[in-house]
Amino acid sequence: MRLKLGLPKGSLQEASLQLFRKAGYEITVNPRSYFPHVDDDEIECMLIRAQEMARYVEDGILDAGLTGKDWILENGANVHDAADLIYSKQTFGKVRWVLAVPEDSPFHSVSDLQGKIIATELVRVTELYLARNGVRAKVEFSWGATEVKPPVLADAIVELTETGSSLRANGLRIVETVLESNTKLIVNHTAWADLWKRQKLETLVLLLQGAIQASGKVGLMLNVQRANLDTVLSVLPALKRPTISTLSDPDWVAVNTVIEEKTVREIIPRLKAANAQGIVEYPLNKIVL
Repeated sequence: MRLKLGLPKGSLQEASLQLFRKAGYEITVNPRSYFPHVDDDEIECMLIRAQEMARYVEDGILDAGLTGKDWILENGANVHDAADLIYSKQTFGKVRWVLAVPEDSPFHSVSDLQGKIIATELVRVTELYLARNGVRAKVEFSWGATEVKPPVLADAIVELTETGSSLRANGLRIVETVLESNTKLIVNHTAWADLWKRQKLETLVLLLQGAIQASGKVGLMLNVQRANLDTVLSVLPALKRPTISTLSDPDWVAVNTVIEEKTVREIIPRLKAANAQGIVEYPLNKIVL
C-alpha cells in the first residue's frame, strides 16, 4: 500500500522540500517530471499547483496534499483538515490576502468600493468578503501581475503578501486584510478513514511539525558545577525545561537545552560568567514533542 501525497508546485515548492528534508525525508525533483522521488517506499509524491490541490484531494486522486487555507476556501473543498503547517516561501509564519489600492487613491475602506472593480486570483473568497461587508463590486479574475492593474485596469486588488514589500514597491497601500492563510495538510475523507494511511499521515505530521518547531532554534550543551547550577538555569530560557544529567564527577552536571538562535550571542557570555564550561551549540533538524 502507498500513500499518494501532493506537494505544492510553484512558489511554495522549495520551502516545502526544505521542510521535508528537515523532517528526515529526502525528496528528489526531476525538472522534467511531476513525480518526485522520495526515500520512503510507502509514499508516492506528485507536484500539483496549490490552487488545484484541494479538489484533487477531495476527488480521491490524491490521498493527501499540502495547500493553503486560502485555496481550500476558494475551491469550497470538502476535505479533512489534518494539520496546520505554518510556513511560507519566505518565513515560518502566516500570509495575508489584503485589499490594496494606489497610495493616492480616495478609497480608505472596503465600503468605498461600492460599484468598483477589484482584480484578484482569489475570486470566490473576495466575493464572500464583499458580501459580508454589504458591498457590491465587480470581482475580476487576474491572470497575474495583479499589482500593476490599479488604477487603470481596476480600482483595487486583493493580493497575497508576506511582508508587503512588493505592494509598496508598486505604489500600493493596504486597506484591509481579507484573509489570513497558512499551509495545511488536507486529506481525502476515505483515506483518513483507512487506518494504515491515517497512521502514516499522523507520523508525517509529527515530523513536519517538529521541523517547524526547530526553525530558528539551536541546541545548547554545557557542563557546570552543582554549586553554580541555579545561576546557570536562571540564564537559560528553555523550550520547556533543560535536561540535567549527572556526570562521572558527582559535583558536576551536564545541561542540555533548546534556545532561540538569535539569543545565543547574548546568553553565552552570561553562561561563562556563571562558570559554565564546555559550552557547545548545535543545529536542530526537528523537535519531536
